[in-house]
Amino acid sequence: MSTEWTAVRAPVLRTALSVGVATGLYGVSFGALATASGLTVTQACALSVLAFTGGSQFALIGVLGAGGNAMSGTGSALLLGARNLLYGARMAAPLGLSGVRRVVGAQLVIDESVAVALGAEERGVRATRLGFWATGVAVFVLWNLTTLVGALAGTAIGDPRDYGLDAAVPAAFLALVAPRLRGGPAWLTAAVALVVALALVPVVPAGVPVLVAALVPVAVVLVQRRQGEPG
Repeated sequence: MSTEWTAVRAPVLRTALSVGVATGLYGVSFGALATASGLTVTQACALSVLAFTGGSQFALIGVLGAGGNAMSGTGSALLLGARNLLYGARMAAPLGLSGVRRVVGAQLVIDESVAVALGAEERGVRATRLGFWATGVAVFVLWNLTTLVGALAGTAIGDPRDYGLDAAVPAAFLALVAPRLRGGPAWLTAAVALVVALALVPVVPAGVPVLVAALVPVAVVLVQRRQGEPG
């Protein structure tokens, strides 16, 4: 192993591990809230293994916990998870995966693994790949372990809301959205979506406000594109 690669490898691994630990700890809240929302320990753990995208998982149990049906919860989860398709398209070239490795890699395409990978991109393709795999594996392992811990704890402590764990759901959404709100138009769009969602809460089933509010940024993008077209 060359000295140059060692100098590149160490900081990438440190970043991957720190991100993995910080993100993985959220799994405790997810596991506890999942069982409080009606899922069994097995179901909560299976969701973390198979779905493995924190925002979508929190969206699903948030809807279920509020009394919504599985279809509304799944719709909300799919809307949040759709961003991973864009991540996958962006990472396809630098990762260059095929066959079984491509299937495994697709499971690890999340906010954190892509962020660390792109952060290391200026150090070369090898560093980009290391950042992706190290972060993805670290988050996956820790997220699933802490999901199990949280789910087991949730069945033992009763209602996690008594301990403030219910705050993890809105906190997770804020953590996902806030870094992407750059500039006045983005904040205005988010504010309009929030108003729409809050206005619908008293009159529609749980989960539907999120789905309808998600149409606000879609409408904004369509209007912007239309305005940009030549007359």
